[in-house]
Amino acid sequence: MPTRMTRSPSPPEATGSIATHHGLSAAEAARRLAADGPNMLPGSAPKSSWAIVRDVLTEPMFLMLLAAGGIYLALGDRGEALFLLGFVFVVIGITLAQERKTQRALESLRDLSAPRALVIRDGQEQRVAGRDVVRDDLLVLHEGDRIAADALLIDGQLEVDESLLTGEAVPVAKLSVVQNEQTAANAGPPQERPAPLGGSAAHEVASVGALFASTVVTRGVGMARVCATGAQTAVGRIGADLAATTEPPSALQEGSRRLVRNLGIGALVLALAQVLLGWWWNGRPLLESLLSGIALAMAILPEEIPVILTVFLALGAWRIAHQKVLTRRVTAVEALGAITVLAVDKTGTLTVNRMAVAELATPEQHFRPEGASHLPEDFHLLAEFAMLATPGDPFDPMEKAIQHFGHQWLEGTEHVHDGREPEFEYALSGEILAMTRVFASDEPDVHLLATKGAPEAVADLCHLDAVRLGAIRSQVEAMAERGLRVLGVARGRWRGQAPAPDQPPPWPQSQHDFDFDFLGLVALADPPRPEVPAALAECRRAGVRVIMMTGDHPATARAIAQQVGLSDRPDVITGAELEALDDAALAERLRHVDLCARLQPQHKLRLVQLLRASGEVVAMTGDGVNDAPALKAADVGIAMGERGTDVAREAAALVLLDDSFARIVAAIRQGRRIDDNVRKATRFTFAVHIPIIALVLGPTLLKWPTLLMPVHIVLLQLLIDPTCAVVLEAEPEASGSMERPPRPVSDSPFAMGPLLYSVLQGIGMAAVLLAGQAWLADQGWSSAQSRTVVFLTLVLGVMLLILANRDLSRPALLGITAPTPWLWRITAAMLVLLAAVLAIPWLRALMGLVLPGSQGMVVAAGLLVLCLAWLELLRLAGRRLVRPRLPGPALRQ
Repeated sequence: MPTRMTRSPSPPEATGSIATHHGLSAAEAARRLAADGPNMLPGSAPKSSWAIVRDVLTEPMFLMLLAAGGIYLALGDRGEALFLLGFVFVVIGITLAQERKTQRALESLRDLSAPRALVIRDGQEQRVAGRDVVRDDLLVLHEGDRIAADALLIDGQLEVDESLLTGEAVPVAKLSVVQNEQTAANAGPPQERPAPLGGSAAHEVASVGALFASTVVTRGVGMARVCATGAQTAVGRIGADLAATTEPPSALQEGSRRLVRNLGIGALVLALAQVLLGWWWNGRPLLESLLSGIALAMAILPEEIPVILTVFLALGAWRIAHQKVLTRRVTAVEALGAITVLAVDKTGTLTVNRMAVAELATPEQHFRPEGASHLPEDFHLLAEFAMLATPGDPFDPMEKAIQHFGHQWLEGTEHVHDGREPEFEYALSGEILAMTRVFASDEPDVHLLATKGAPEAVADLCHLDAVRLGAIRSQVEAMAERGLRVLGVARGRWRGQAPAPDQPPPWPQSQHDFDFDFLGLVALADPPRPEVPAALAECRRAGVRVIMMTGDHPATARAIAQQVGLSDRPDVITGAELEALDDAALAERLRHVDLCARLQPQHKLRLVQLLRASGEVVAMTGDGVNDAPALKAADVGIAMGERGTDVAREAAALVLLDDSFARIVAAIRQGRRIDDNVRKATRFTFAVHIPIIALVLGPTLLKWPTLLMPVHIVLLQLLIDPTCAVVLEAEPEASGSMERPPRPVSDSPFAMGPLLYSVLQGIGMAAVLLAGQAWLADQGWSSAQSRTVVFLTLVLGVMLLILANRDLSRPALLGITAPTPWLWRITAAMLVLLAAVLAIPWLRALMGLVLPGSQGMVVAAGLLVLCLAWLELLRLAGRRLVRPRLPGPALRQ
């Protein structure tokens, strides 16, 4: 049926079963809101500060820190206890600040994207918050409105962008349930809830006017009755999958728990043995033996491990935030360095989700904007009538693209008619998938017709012969194979008298009553983001496989993949094919397929879970509600911050603030740097603790005087803690970090290989120090003199271990040539501390030390040279032991 073109904000005239537009009363709306609850997605409430602190405090790493602080407090050293416990709160503060910063940004994004709804209540139009919409509310919808709840269109006709649910960028036509009797019969009673979207079901419900929460009206004016809110909407049903999906545990957390448990048991056993041996074997007083046992427990307990796992990841999240990537779960930073598969959505991730004219075609020739300097004259008429058939201020993305193209290529010509308004408009309908706008012309009673729509519909209006129809069909098929959305454009002339004021319109009842001339085809595409090809190439160099997972058409997926260089393999697996395969068959198919199209939310979730079960570390990107379950199930879920839905952002571990795909690669690069530095700090920690343990336990076994007392260990912690938390954390990115394959999942810093290397570093230094002590005792040095030399060597050995573990590919001393600012600061602090301990008499006496003299300095230097020789020998012999490069899982090609 023809309709008057209207931009009026008032609702359409009443039709169908609803005779008036009175809507709900305010009292009834309040009652339903109280009964059903607010129209909000489950789990959207922000996390409280107390909840964040509670989560941090219940981590085993922090419990270990608190236990270590308790040991210092039990020793009566309140200063050191307060220092350690204060450091706990510093780390908590860093984590809390980062979490709150991220939460505030997400809340701001949520507020910006939260819809407000225009409803009719008590017979009046009212603007209400989306959370206050209730069942049976009447929504008045215009172009640009975000639909607040699931509803049925009862009046008017719309086009709706459902890409956030289906993954398809092309808007879907919606007809009211009373416009088409057949559609209304298929839809059932108006109170029925719309069927879930996905596959063919999406097209079946489109004709009955089913509208879905969080989708956007791109064209038209209409009225809809709400049939579901909150968790009962299609978005809410996807949320059920989201709630049932468990987040993957952190490998570092699991490794640290095992390590803490084992070290705790070992520390208790050895400390008890130390007390008994000192008291029974050496005949020491019980109190002295008890202090020696506590010192051994302190030496064994590496409280730096929680510092590494917490501060490194928290500061890593802070550094990644500088790349415009917000971290919602700090543990995701750990997984960034191990990502082997990057599963990407197409719409809004690889593409800009903004349509653009990609090609014009007439029966004789084609025009592509890329590289062209001007639009040939043969295409001016086609572009002109495509613009005339399009509103001057459109909201629909395809119509925006047509207007932008026309103004760009026809600027300064007589073919641009800004401000020209049609006298009448035939809207898109279920019978004719084309729209015609009627304009007055310079000739009396002659009207100009501009038509665009589905190519077959426009060609049918032009009454073309079979040969011409076949040629157009071939052109359309060729364009569709390249992933283009194709529209036909026609023009016409009609002689008739315009209606008089307040008179019924004399316009023909159907567009078929006009004669049209077919002008050509306009092909549109959602162009890829410009940064995507380079980012994908860097992913390949880094050994990260990229798989596209989209709800769009296979031809579109294939075309975009070729444009951005995602894959050279043309095979595509669809959701229907995926459902027919069991997990084993699907895993085999994924060996040879990088493109997955026509996927529903459960398909994406299954693919992510299958990849993870096969040993892959999966990062998943997405922006729509349909991506949320897979985002949560992935090792690293990455949501778009600008365009992404609240559900996607809540489910993801990372949020891209500017939606740039290149930020993902930057985050992976930062993740690898953080992973490298965690390993450096872990190696250093275990290496430095071995000689401390040996210097506490050795004298007891060998019946020597005590070398290290608790006060010495406390002093060493003042050097070891900042070395881990500051110096090694600030290490720059290693050269070639993005030219190597991802680390294997089993390659944990707490695995046997890296720990064995660290232990061997420490054992060698411990042997040198114990041998030096034996030699000094044999030379008749006093216990205070020998303790001073050994302690001096040990402190300088800490610096040597820093240099040795910065870069295992080159000698330790070369690390001085590439220092970080913090390296010089910790060196200066170490020298100042040594000078203070040796120069201040009361502090020297407290530590049981004496001035070393020139002979002591020479002996300490000699022992340090022997330690350096051992470290270099071990580095040359065991480089492969630290970071083995194992082949990736079977699914990675």
